[in-house]
Amino acid sequence: MAKLAVVYWSGTGNTEAMANFVADGARDAGADVSLYTSAEFTPELADEFELIAFGCPSMGAEVLEESEFEPMFNSVKEKLSSKKVALFGSYGWGDGEWMRNWDSEIQGDGVTVVGTVICNEAPDDEAADNCKDLGKQLANA
Repeated sequence: MAKLAVVYWSGTGNTEAMANFVADGARDAGADVSLYTSAEFTPELADEFELIAFGCPSMGAEVLEESEFEPMFNSVKEKLSSKKVALFGSYGWGDGEWMRNWDSEIQGDGVTVVGTVICNEAPDDEAADNCKDLGKQLANA
């Protein structure tokens, strides 16, 4: 059984809802899933998982949340080249540039990204299904 971590930061609850849908999809696919906020996740925990889904909403000028999520992500980034990763998050403006940049940056660092999901504001039924599918895709990667 694959060990999968879902790690997220959420200011309004939208990305947290997405994280729960990703976790549900991964569990449905048979993965052993652990859910963490970005404040809880450490480089030592990253060593325990071969699959990790990271969730962060778009902030400011379409960037990752800078005070908690980005420092955590930077602290585990060097451990990701041996893992498979999925990315997800919500946004309230823009067109998803933060996700394209994030995906491109870590793939450029040699990280295998199996998929991404974004949604505008709170996840609707389609976004919930997309998140569950992302969890299944990562669990089966």
